[in-house]
Amino acid sequence: MRRVGLTGGIATGKSHVRAVFEALGVPTIDADVLAHQAVAPGSATFEAVKARFGPAVLDSAGALDRRKLGSVVFADPQARKDLEAIIHPEVVEAIDRWFSSLDAQTHPFAIADVPLLYEAHRERDYDVVIVTACELPTQIRRVMARDGISEAEAQQRIAAQLPIEEKVRRADHVIRTDGLLATTNAQVHEVYKRLSSA
Repeated sequence: MRRVGLTGGIATGKSHVRAVFEALGVPTIDADVLAHQAVAPGSATFEAVKARFGPAVLDSAGALDRRKLGSVVFADPQARKDLEAIIHPEVVEAIDRWFSSLDAQTHPFAIADVPLLYEAHRERDYDVVIVTACELPTQIRRVMARDGISEAEAQQRIAAQLPIEEKVRRADHVIRTDGLLATTNAQVHEVYKRLSSA
């Protein structure tokens, strides 16, 4: 079975693209969901995050407050690296287990949605990489709307990732998400056909 990595910048439409592939019968997994599960209260990963960042990133119930943690790590590159060093190994292991559990006879390929694929230098784990991309103003607008943050904060989060042009340059397939959903969906169907027949 071919392992396909789906990545792109923040708010470039990865979740939508993954949902379209899923509707076409392709098994998919979301690294963000795995990261959330990894830091469930009481887990070793949660304790490691708490030890590194302290009670300031917890909510009143003692669980991780993602917004508070986000404001810390997006403002401090070292803090971001520390967080990734705690969470990434767990997520990589979970993705590996998931791929191993799938039936290669039934599915010629499966997709892992990994937002920081290139940043974490994990592209070699995949046979094919698909990148979702859109224009910067669209991306900023989407991040602001999705996360309820200011333009400056949105730009800071986008700047924390590898530039989208660099991801596009390194991708095997690029799906543009600037236009109509129907246009994006048509691109997904085209990539699906190519991957199914390869």
